[in-house]
Amino acid sequence: MVSKNSIDQKIRFPVRLTISNLLLGLGLIITIGFITIAIFAPTWETWGWLQSPTESLSNPIHQPPNGEYWFGTTRQGYDVFSRTIFGSRAALQVVVVATSISLVIGVPLGLISGYLGGRIDRALLFLMDTIYTLPGLLLSVTLAFVVGRGVFNAAIAVSISYIPQYYRVVRNHTTSVKTELFIEAARAMGATPTRVLSRYLFFNVIQSVPVLFTLNAADAILILGGLGFLGLGLPETVPEWGYALRLALDALPTGIWWTAFFPGLAMTLMVSGLSLLGEGLSEVFNPNDQ
Repeated sequence: MVSKNSIDQKIRFPVRLTISNLLLGLGLIITIGFITIAIFAPTWETWGWLQSPTESLSNPIHQPPNGEYWFGTTRQGYDVFSRTIFGSRAALQVVVVATSISLVIGVPLGLISGYLGGRIDRALLFLMDTIYTLPGLLLSVTLAFVVGRGVFNAAIAVSISYIPQYYRVVRNHTTSVKTELFIEAARAMGATPTRVLSRYLFFNVIQSVPVLFTLNAADAILILGGLGFLGLGLPETVPEWGYALRLALDALPTGIWWTAFFPGLAMTLMVSGLSLLGEGLSEVFNPNDQ
């Protein structure tokens, strides 16, 4: 079994103040900020700090940003600030479910394929490579047509393109680690394949999974935005950044910039935060690759 010291050498948290550390901290702050907003948005609405994102009749149309409507209003009379805040909630729900589905399916398949090898490995490798060669957005759009709208349905449509990534990473690590002496010793002592996979291999091959999880989360937000822009993501009653950009297109040529600017800015910030966090975690978990 790999010693604690060897694991500590692989996972080394940065202590020096460098540009990469600053970017990691910035990404962490942005990500935590959006998670906090997504969690507490309904509470703030209950307290009266936020207007209901579905309220439209009581608001003026195309009101520019001011003291009452911080981000202005849309052609439908929606408060852009409220819908932008609640859009982070929809994004977080879909991203968490989508990446979790990919992880739960891809990691076990990668472990089994890399450890057992043979026909199972070749069959799974062919299947995953076939899925991996398809463009992620195109695959998600196709599935969205089939499963329909909704948070869980959108998560399924988004997650399918990430399963091969987890599979490939875990399979390749498993293939190299299974030849180590501590695995051979476990087999010699009578450990079953299930025990070898869960007790000895699992924690030694998932060190890159948190990095991949974070980067996939950033990509999932963009795909969800693309689905929303095409009208295939969440129901129209659910505030979502991509759908907000779609509704803002007609008003842009007339100088109504705020209906597209603020949802687009929120999406950009959240994607940037997750990307910075993922790059920082990559340096933490793989310091020798930097």
